[in-house]
Amino acid sequence: MLRPLFVLPALLLFQQPASAPAPDQSPIPAEAAHLANPIKPTSESQAHARKMYGYDCAVCHGATGNGKGDLTDLKPAPRDFTDPAALKDLSDGELFYIIKNGRGQMPPEGDRMKPDDLWNMVVLLRSFAKK
Repeated sequence: MLRPLFVLPALLLFQQPASAPAPDQSPIPAEAAHLANPIKPTSESQAHARKMYGYDCAVCHGATGNGKGDLTDLKPAPRDFTDPAALKDLSDGELFYIIKNGRGQMPPEGDRMKPDDLWNMVVLLRSFAKK
């Protein structure tokens, strides 16, 4: 019942005027790309990451990570994390950077998530392709 209440603000957030500049696709800094994931995931930390994913990511990337969220009109379409090729060229550091800082149409998590939570999100995203 509450789902439409979450989708409408997201739609308004992501609408861009016709004259909007192209999304930022600047290169990820080399120091970020070389970061290694320092955490050892636990069942509790992954449950927390899945919960946060459901709040912040599923609306675009889909509940299962298949890129088929409620916002189906996004161009380009969100990545399908269930496809192993979708993340194979991205290091954990690059994924961490993208989640934290945003990229293209994707808004940043910024400081809303602790670094360990961001790293656990990286593990979760990679796990979608292992099913």
